[in-house]
Amino acid sequence: MWSPRNLLSGIRFAAAALCLSGALQSVSADSLTGGTAITDPIALRELDAPHAAGDPSAARGFGVRRMLGADETTEAVLLNDKLFVLPAMLPVRQAIGRDVAAYAMHHRAELSDRRHDDDDRTHLRLFDLDLLYSGRTRFALVGIANRMDRAFVSPATCGEIRLIYRLVRVAPRADEAVRLPMTMNVVLAATNSADAVTSRDAACADIARRWLGMRNDTQTGVALARRLTEPGGPLALLHPSQLIRVELNLQVGHQPKSETRAFRTDYLMKVFRYDRTARRFDEAPLENQIDRDRLVADAHLKAELAEWLLQPEHLRAFDRGTLLVPEKFLARSVITSTPAGFTKSNMQPEFGLVRSSEGDEQEAAFSTRDIVAALKKAADNGVALENIRSVAGFERRLNDITCAGCHQTRGIGGFHFPGADWMSPTSGHVANVPASPHFIGDQPRRRDILEAFRHGRVPDFSRGFSSRPQLRGDTALRGTEYDDGWGAHCYDVRADGSNDRSFMSWTCAKGLSCQVTGEAGRSERMGMCFVGSSAGRNSDERRRAGLKAARPSDRAQ
Repeated sequence: MWSPRNLLSGIRFAAAALCLSGALQSVSADSLTGGTAITDPIALRELDAPHAAGDPSAARGFGVRRMLGADETTEAVLLNDKLFVLPAMLPVRQAIGRDVAAYAMHHRAELSDRRHDDDDRTHLRLFDLDLLYSGRTRFALVGIANRMDRAFVSPATCGEIRLIYRLVRVAPRADEAVRLPMTMNVVLAATNSADAVTSRDAACADIARRWLGMRNDTQTGVALARRLTEPGGPLALLHPSQLIRVELNLQVGHQPKSETRAFRTDYLMKVFRYDRTARRFDEAPLENQIDRDRLVADAHLKAELAEWLLQPEHLRAFDRGTLLVPEKFLARSVITSTPAGFTKSNMQPEFGLVRSSEGDEQEAAFSTRDIVAALKKAADNGVALENIRSVAGFERRLNDITCAGCHQTRGIGGFHFPGADWMSPTSGHVANVPASPHFIGDQPRRRDILEAFRHGRVPDFSRGFSSRPQLRGDTALRGTEYDDGWGAHCYDVRADGSNDRSFMSWTCAKGLSCQVTGEAGRSERMGMCFVGSSAGRNSDERRRAGLKAARPSDRAQ
C-alpha cells in the first residue's frame, strides 16, 4: 500500500513526466465556465459592493443585505452579528446550533476520546459558532451560477440562478485566514414574474440568450460587472423578490491525522426555504438526501421506498439524474465526510441500503435480485437506461443523487464552489481555483441546456455520474482532469470480459492508465488516470474497448 509520502512523490513525478511529454492538457476554468457562471474575482467584488450613491453607471449591488431583504436604507455591509438576528434568519441560527451540538456530542466521543492524547492538534476541531455570529465575519459574494439545468424541478421559473457567498473575516490579523470554511447559496428563480414577457418559453429563451451572450466576452473586473448588470445583461432582471431558499455548507468538524486516528473533515449541509408570507426561512428537506438512519429504523418506510424507486418510470428518472424523491423519505440535515475514497464504507450516505454492500444485510432496502429484476422489467417495457446498467451502477447512483454523495465526489474538500478569492492579499495564499473538477466538468451539459432554451428546443436534462461528465459533443474537456486526463476518475477495464457495463466508458486518455490501489482495486476497480507501467498499448486497447460502451449522450452529435 502506498504511504502518503510515496503517493505524493509519485504524483509529482507523474505530473513532471506529463508536462515534459505534453500529455497533460490544461484548460482555463474561466474559459469553461463562460456563459454559465461568473467567477471573475474583481467583477464579483464590484457586484458584492452596495450600489454607489449618485453613480448611475455603477453595478447594482448583489450583497447579502439586499438579496435577503434586510434594511436597504443604509449602504453598509451587513455583518453577521446583524444578519443572524434578523427575524427571517432566527430559524436558521437555531437549526445550525442544534445540529452542531448534536454532531459534537456524537463525534467527540467517537473521534477524540478513544484514547487520551496530550497533543491538542489531534483533537476534534469544531466549527466556531461564536465567530460565525459575530461582527468579525460576513458573507462575501464569490460566484454566480446559472442553474437553468434545474428547470425540470421548477419549469415555471426556467430553473434557478445561484448567488454563492463565502464566510470571511472582516479585519483579520496577519496570522488569520481571511476565508473560512462555509458557503451560503442564495437561490433565486431564474425568471421574475414581474417582467413583461409574452410566454414562459420566451422568458426562458431571453435569459438563456443573455447568459450565453457572455461566453466569449473578454471584459474583466469593473467593466465586466457593468456589462453583467446593464439592461441587456444576464443579471439585470435578478431581484430579491425571486428568492426561493438558502443552502448552507459548513465544515462542522476537522480531525487532523495522528498516530491513532485518520485525517477526516466533516461538513454540515442544510436547506431553508423562504416563506414569503411569514417572511422567514424554514428548515426543509435536502433534495434526494434519503434519510438512511430513519429507513433503517422503519421497515415499512424502507419497503415503501424500494417499491416506489424500482417502478420503471421512476427507475428511468433515477438513471437520467432527474428523479425527485418524495420528501417523506428525506433528511433535513446531513454530514458529508471527506475524504471518502473509492471503497464502499459507512462514510457514504446510503451505505448498506443495497444488499451487495458490506454493511448489515438487515439494513438493506434493495436486494441484488430485486434490482436485476427491475432493470429487466424496465428493458422489457422499452425503457433505455444510459447509466445504470448493473447493480453496482444502481448503488453508485443511490449515493450520487444525494447532496452528500455528490459533494464527496471530485470536490475541493466538501465544496464544489469554494469561490473566487478577491479578499486575500495578493502576497498571501490566494485561492486561484474557484470551483471543483465536478463543477467545471458539468458546464458543457449546462451550456447545452441553455442552447436548447435559446433556440426553443426541449432541453435534455439528463446527467451522468458525478465522477464523469456528460460532454454533449463538446471536446474541450478531452484529455483534461475534468474528463479522462491526468487525475480523472476511471474504471479499470480488463480484457477478461469481467467489466461492469455501467462504467466501461470510464477510460483514460492516450498515454495514461487507470491506477487503482488497495481494496478499491480488488473490488470497485475505481481509480485515477496517471502515468504508469500499464500505460501504452494495453491502456489504449482498454480505452478503445471502453469507448465502444460509451453512452450516446457522451459522443459527439
